[in-house]
Amino acid sequence: MFWADKIADEIERRYADKISAGKPIVVRDEKTPSGKVHVGSLRSAALHAIVADVLKDRGHKVEFYFEINDFDPMDGIPSYLDESDYLKYMGYTLLNIPSPVEGYENFAEYYGQEYVDVVGSIGFGAQVYRASELYYGGLMNEAIRSVLDKRETVVKIYKEVSGSEKSADWYPLNVICEKCGNLSATRIVDWDGEMVSYQCSSDTIDWAEGCGHEGKVSPFDGNASLPWKPEWAAKFMVKKVNFEGGGKDHYTKGGSRQVAEAISRQVFENEPPYGVFNEFFLIGGKKMSSSKGNAAGAKEMTELLPPHILRLLLLKTPINRQLDFNPEGDAVPVLFDTYDRLAAKVWEGIVDDDSQVFKFSHLPSERAAMHERFLPRFSQIAFFVQMPHMNVEEEVEKMKGKALTEEDKKEIGLRVTYAKRWLDKYADGKFIFTLQDSVPEVASSLSEVQTDALNLLAEKISVVTEMDGQSLHEIIHEVKEESGLSPKEFFSAMYTVFLGKEFGPKIGWFLSTFDKDFVVKRLRREA
Repeated sequence: MFWADKIADEIERRYADKISAGKPIVVRDEKTPSGKVHVGSLRSAALHAIVADVLKDRGHKVEFYFEINDFDPMDGIPSYLDESDYLKYMGYTLLNIPSPVEGYENFAEYYGQEYVDVVGSIGFGAQVYRASELYYGGLMNEAIRSVLDKRETVVKIYKEVSGSEKSADWYPLNVICEKCGNLSATRIVDWDGEMVSYQCSSDTIDWAEGCGHEGKVSPFDGNASLPWKPEWAAKFMVKKVNFEGGGKDHYTKGGSRQVAEAISRQVFENEPPYGVFNEFFLIGGKKMSSSKGNAAGAKEMTELLPPHILRLLLLKTPINRQLDFNPEGDAVPVLFDTYDRLAAKVWEGIVDDDSQVFKFSHLPSERAAMHERFLPRFSQIAFFVQMPHMNVEEEVEKMKGKALTEEDKKEIGLRVTYAKRWLDKYADGKFIFTLQDSVPEVASSLSEVQTDALNLLAEKISVVTEMDGQSLHEIIHEVKEESGLSPKEFFSAMYTVFLGKEFGPKIGWFLSTFDKDFVVKRLRREA
């Protein structure tokens, strides 16, 4: 069963009464805009967006929220930013830090909008709000009061669930210093039921510099922020969430999800939402992090792959299995081949898990109009666009065996666009082919037997009447047998004189795209 269908089944079971009452299922996701959007974030986006999509497709009411957590403090400086410009803001809420680019209100808006744009471009859009809206709007006040009143319970939960020992004087809240504006450098020392007394000190945490101010302030209406785990539990309650998952690291034994669930039940008296974890999205075997600066950009991924292919990448692997993708290898052509395989099954009328993956790889607005069309292999398109003598549409028409439709041409245009992008920025040398203007120097290293074989092939091709791929294929294999060369020795010789490397596309078809005189002269090393 398609992984999102399994999750939707469980949501229907858990919230049957709510659904039957006609009330919406609330799905929530969030992102801390601490830097450029990395591809790993798209895994969480896919988890929540596709589950919401499946529920809507089943006819249920759904409210899908996405939060930009602009009230989080800066706890690291991405490597692509000047550390000297941002070191002084360590510990400040992201909405109180200047944007690295003009035209944005603050740091959080710049990177948060990048995320919204990225997920929107692949159809993962939701109702967007900011964490600051919850705090400044007073929606977090009840949760803040609860954790202060029941801090002993919170301390006990940390110890029993995660093994984390908190000091007896620890309060699960940070105040924004009235003097310097730092959040992480403050430490609450007293709570009288309405006001908190606090100190702002560089001794509070290693990476945030305090100003030494001591003060007393109301912790409500945006003057303070909850630590991550109590905050997560509070948002379950405030947004009335029914489904919210998270990364695998949050779901470890004693991890933040278990702590948040315990706080939700014992401190807020609120049943936490159903949730599952999403495994990591790796690039070439490496886990990415936006705050540490080693991000493989999600924005770049949306430029590399069209929306339906990127959605396919995110959906085809079960959400609880690791996804590893390396655009520099053959992953992009293979991904397009996977789409083509699924499309062929769907257009044959086969209904199975693959047809569900294929369906939800497309935007809801596209699904009703998914007509059958000819899908040329991406790898062949990638080769065509590197050969200046080839007309791509004419070559694809030969492959199809009949006239192209307008939808065929649109598909060809799309694949040409993305093949060029892949070749320009990611494809490694084995996918790059250049028709040599003249016989390449490397051809001088061919053996006498290889040279004789090429001459014999030239002689046989010189008398053919039609330069079609099948005829040339038969001639080529005939000469190979006569030459006594191994397949590698024989075919590498042909590729060498045309492309300057020892490998290439299907040689019969490739030679059929040229003028006969040119082929004969090049095989004889005359042109």
